[in-house]
Amino acid sequence: MRQLRVYIENSVIGGYFDTVFEEAAQKLFEKFRKGEYHAIISTHTYGELNNGAPENVKSNLETISYEKFDITEEMTHLTQKYMDEKIVNEQYRSDALHIAIATVLNVDVLVSWNFKHIVNLNKIKLFNSVNLKEGYNLLEIRTPGEVI
Repeated sequence: MRQLRVYIENSVIGGYFDTVFEEAAQKLFEKFRKGEYHAIISTHTYGELNNGAPENVKSNLETISYEKFDITEEMTHLTQKYMDEKIVNEQYRSDALHIAIATVLNVDVLVSWNFKHIVNLNKIKLFNSVNLKEGYNLLEIRTPGEVI
């Protein structure tokens, strides 16, 4: 059986230590450790972690195997398409970039605890409408609890 390719962004990595999110986040990380799921991150995720995340959050990522991808021009271009549609404002371009990265990489699912700009039904519809217009597949966006 093929492993589920799961793009994780920073809220999931940090959620491992948050009493509200820890149970689902820890179960998700256990699935990565057992090889049931394949973790995907980007240099964008890595950069955000290295830009102020506590040491325990940074080191948590190193407890799992993951595949790390660089940001490409295609991902940046798709991010701009989201911005042109005003799905999020400039302050949250970083969130749109996570969506673009996961879309271009054609992962099975992006997981997040960001309910305002990522795991938000209205935003998901808007991101996916751009994805379809641009010739990409629909992107599944879920919380870790929904994926485990």
